[in-house]
Amino acid sequence: MADFGAELEPFRAEARGWIEANFPASLRVDANAPADLEAASNPSADAELWRKRMGEKGWGTPTWPKEYGGGGLSPAEARIVVDELARAGAPNPIGGMGVGMFGPTLLEYGNEAQMQRYIPPIVKGELRWCQGFSEPGAGSDLASLQTRAEDKGDHWLVNGQKIWTSGAQYADWCFCLVRTDPKAKKHEGISFLLIDMKTSGVEPRPIRLINDTTPFCETFFTDVKVPKENLMGPLNGGWTIAKRLLQFERQGIGSPARAGQAGPGALAGPPINELAKTYVGVDDRGRLADADLRSRITHHLMDSKAHALTGERIALEAKSNRGPSATSSIMKNAGTVLRKEKAELAVEIMGHQGIGWGGDEFSEHEISALRVMLRSKSGTIAGGSQEVQNNIIAKRILGLPDTTHST
Repeated sequence: MADFGAELEPFRAEARGWIEANFPASLRVDANAPADLEAASNPSADAELWRKRMGEKGWGTPTWPKEYGGGGLSPAEARIVVDELARAGAPNPIGGMGVGMFGPTLLEYGNEAQMQRYIPPIVKGELRWCQGFSEPGAGSDLASLQTRAEDKGDHWLVNGQKIWTSGAQYADWCFCLVRTDPKAKKHEGISFLLIDMKTSGVEPRPIRLINDTTPFCETFFTDVKVPKENLMGPLNGGWTIAKRLLQFERQGIGSPARAGQAGPGALAGPPINELAKTYVGVDDRGRLADADLRSRITHHLMDSKAHALTGERIALEAKSNRGPSATSSIMKNAGTVLRKEKAELAVEIMGHQGIGWGGDEFSEHEISALRVMLRSKSGTIAGGSQEVQNNIIAKRILGLPDTTHST
């Protein structure tokens, strides 16, 4: 348990008491259990009750302003809430792109009417958002996007296609980058538009991945009418907003929890060293029998601990709610590599039991391990590839100059 100082102990007692009184025991999470995807897709009555209670309390978004329904807590108080939720085995039911990406960006760049309209339902977990950024011809070079929004006087008319739109088939709204000035330089003619996914002409088509899931979609916009007030930030100023949102996204992707190092349900399964003892066995000294595997697991655990401690240090050094900086690119690169490494080690450790797709001869966790491993490889691309992050680190953190080479 982290030490937050004696002056915060009364708040810790308050948080612990509230969680004990309001968290349904049926939802208690075992950090070693496989993720229950069915429960996430079809929440129980207790899960809905917990979401409503956390939403009303504002502790699902603990540092967000109280006037919009957030918790209004200091960063230190928020960390105590997170600590106490983990202690109780209580997952935070308020999440998704609205919390991790769009909401924090809206609080910085939205106008008062937009914050009053969208922040409260995000805080309560009542709206699901998806991200309309990448296109078939604009991935790493996102600023080459071609989805257009034409000014029709009293509305925007949107036409184009997005791809890798996470959860678009379930989302209520989409925060979308559109080209509003095709004659401007590519970074300067982009705007940030909010699109109701129920609008006529919006069509998400799920993409089935190699791990037999459909988390992403192709999303088509055909003569979609969007109210003028759904423009967020200045006209043709969307690139600045997008860069800020991507920092929030990378912070989430690179967090210790997403890398499988912390929190209930983090990259489901027992610690990798305990998993190895179960499947590989130990020698007469109680050590993992395979010396080479033992060495690789040790290095992985050391890197994971360093990553987790770095995440804690970043949180402790935050003196305000400024949000992430370019250092999120470092955490994103490190975190996604660790997640992929852990998933690959788990499959290797299980041997032939780690390559089962189904059947009674495989446990639920063994079946999940292969799918997690296959999915983990996409993390080094999502939110900006490793190469894109290295460029950001070089320019914005190390201060290295741009270099061009003529051929």
